[in-house]
Amino acid sequence: MVETVITIRSARSGDEIGIASVHDSAWREAYRGVIPGRELERMIARRGPSWWRMAIQRRTPLLVLEFDDAVVGYVSYGRNRVPALGFAGEIFELYLAPECQGCGFGRRMFEAARKDLAAHGYGGFVVWALGDNERAIAFYKRLGGRVVRRAHETFGGQERERIAFGFG
Repeated sequence: MVETVITIRSARSGDEIGIASVHDSAWREAYRGVIPGRELERMIARRGPSWWRMAIQRRTPLLVLEFDDAVVGYVSYGRNRVPALGFAGEIFELYLAPECQGCGFGRRMFEAARKDLAAHGYGGFVVWALGDNERAIAFYKRLGGRVVRRAHETFGGQERERIAFGFG
């Protein structure tokens, strides 16, 4: 019998390469054709291992999902950056390596972040997704998110819609 262990835990020193790899592949999968190519590459390049190492050292709320001893997903969260939305907390990013999407891992990371946010007094929270990211939009709707705000952001001179989903 083969046993594979799935673990969700706080990011620690040494995880930065795995997180950067997930960020790179997940962003290419999610945003190719949505964010202009040059701008997408710049955004990915800014989030290399040294960026994630600093986030871990600063104790940014950051969980990783390990599958078979490899980091294949991460979720970052904390206090809402737009308090006018009426939600105390926010999930900033939730990404999985493309080969691990559709396996229920995203839901597990989401629930782990929700639990930690609630433990820190953030019962309600918001998550933003680009409107062209159909997979993310469907994911947050399935989890019970309701659209609470629409905004626009410019990437490489092209405007894209962002949608905020509220929870709790």
